[in-house]
Amino acid sequence: MSVTVKEISYKSLGRCLELSNEKCDLLVTLDVGPRIIRFGFKGRENLFCENTEFKVKSGDEYWYIYGGHRLWHSPEANPRTYYPDNYPVDYEKIEGGIKVSVYEKWRQVIKEMEIILDEIESKVKVVHRIINKNAWDIELSVWALTVMDKGGVEIIPVNTKDTELLPNMNIAIWPYTRLNDKRVTWGEKYITIRQDENAIVPFKIGLNNQSGWAAYINHGVTFVKRYQHVEEEAYPDFGVSYETYTNNFMLEMETLSPLKRIKPDEYIEHIEEWEIFDGELYSIIDK
Repeated sequence: MSVTVKEISYKSLGRCLELSNEKCDLLVTLDVGPRIIRFGFKGRENLFCENTEFKVKSGDEYWYIYGGHRLWHSPEANPRTYYPDNYPVDYEKIEGGIKVSVYEKWRQVIKEMEIILDEIESKVKVVHRIINKNAWDIELSVWALTVMDKGGVEIIPVNTKDTELLPNMNIAIWPYTRLNDKRVTWGEKYITIRQDENAIVPFKIGLNNQSGWAAYINHGVTFVKRYQHVEEEAYPDFGVSYETYTNNFMLEMETLSPLKRIKPDEYIEHIEEWEIFDGELYSIIDK
């Protein structure tokens, strides 16, 4: 068993690297981004959203969402966060996968993603890294965003730690978010959010997800994203390590590292682990 890596041309996105084993495949863009633009079982639907039209003005250029999975830095700000990543990226092969990187010139940071596909199972490890190339310290959080295809349902665990007389969860609310939004169910064990193509107003929340996972069920497949929530560390946006945003064409699953101040040539790192299961497997998402 081994992972196959080959360069292909993919739709309007141009050159991409395809990583595959016998069960699944993913595509990483080379002419823009980088983005992990596809992840799914071989020969079946892409679980990630693809969108080359949505754009945001950033300085004299435009930032395009493209879709898929991307690496940002938090707290969010325009134009700093919306660096126009519309140009070719560097890459190299590593054991089990590839490493892609891009240099943000006026931000003076290097963004890297190590993307490692399991040789046998439908599992991916993504190591996100931001390196400070300034002549001074900077403070930031690594922000990993996965843009999921429309039509699915997201599941986020509710914190269950017994803190006696003290609260056990932070929830961040954005100005456009409506707490009575029909897409959302505030359950006893889980918060569920349904992506709706007919929705007019976006919805976004964040929480200190102590369980360190969330899931998205779509196209008869369950996608599970796992990361480490670090207790007692400072996080952006009122102390949340997980955020989710949805509009009429996608749903974003977003994890964050703790806020850190890093010196010149130091880096901050954040790891996600992904797994897909064939079927709407609500029973396995706690594992």
